[in-house]
Amino acid sequence: MRPDLHLASNKLLIFIILTAALLLMFVLNLVSGSLMIPVADVFAVLSGHAEGISESTVTIVMDFRFTQAVTAAVSGAGLAIAGLLMQTLFRNPLADPSILGISSGASLGVAILLMLTGSATGSVLVLSGIWGSLGLTTAAFLGAMLVLLVILFTSHRVGHIVSLLIIGIMISYIGGALVGFIKYYSQKEDVYAFVLWGMGSFSNVGKSTLAFYSFSVLGGIAISLLLAKPLNMILLGERYAANLGLSVRRNQWIILFVSGYLTAIITAFAGPIAFIGLAVPHIARNLFRTSEHRLLLPTVVLTGAILALFCNWVARLPGFDGNLPINAVTALLGAPMVIWIIIRRRDTYQNDT
Repeated sequence: MRPDLHLASNKLLIFIILTAALLLMFVLNLVSGSLMIPVADVFAVLSGHAEGISESTVTIVMDFRFTQAVTAAVSGAGLAIAGLLMQTLFRNPLADPSILGISSGASLGVAILLMLTGSATGSVLVLSGIWGSLGLTTAAFLGAMLVLLVILFTSHRVGHIVSLLIIGIMISYIGGALVGFIKYYSQKEDVYAFVLWGMGSFSNVGKSTLAFYSFSVLGGIAISLLLAKPLNMILLGERYAANLGLSVRRNQWIILFVSGYLTAIITAFAGPIAFIGLAVPHIARNLFRTSEHRLLLPTVVLTGAILALFCNWVARLPGFDGNLPINAVTALLGAPMVIWIIIRRRDTYQNDT
């Protein structure tokens, strides 16, 4: 077999395996939990042929597990894309979606809401169903978008992308400091409510908001998939990209906006989900041993969705008293995986430097 055909077949095989893994993890999220549901019953409910299946089972599958699985898959894909965009834009393997302070802005918005509503009302907000969820989501989104607007405005004022990175990190510190002050002067009920939100959860998106959330994130992902050529050129350096005819400033602004938008919408609905945006791009690069974004972009979409579904499945395994915090699961399971990949395939990173 010709080398190029062999390489193409290997890439196709990887995509087939990733797609199969995505479907498997999605099904596992539907059947697993405190109540195990047979696969046949799950498919019967999803296909609309639920005759003979209890109403409680239908409710669990459609109103809770299906909604949570879709949220996890969409969130994981969006965070992975945002992480790849940030790492390419700043040419920094440690960059992630939160590096510009957008997640800190979302956290600050939630902290301000809980402080202003008072301890009693703050507790009610977390426990009061759709209105409480809507309030937290709106506050998080406004805080995140405010920081994003500051970043976009600042991007026109600074002369180098590294300067923007430093500004983003400083904004993160400022946001964290303000949140610390608010927590210090808040009642313990408010602090507890904020901690609950900060753990991250894929169950925050309800059935009524699933379609809006999914289309909002998928729209950002679709735009990202169109940026493969500019990302490849930016990875070579700003001067080289400009010599090739790329409008570097305009494309940097687009990349910042798309990544910031994805981070803002996902953090607003699901909370600050850590690690996925940092880890998945490294996993994708090592799968193909390449920095070609025409391969990396769809790969991180699949891998991010798989990792998020896997963490959500682990968090809801029988035997745990409720759901484990998603942030704890993502870091505990993903960090050793990335360390192992980097050590085993260190030549990939040596060639990139």
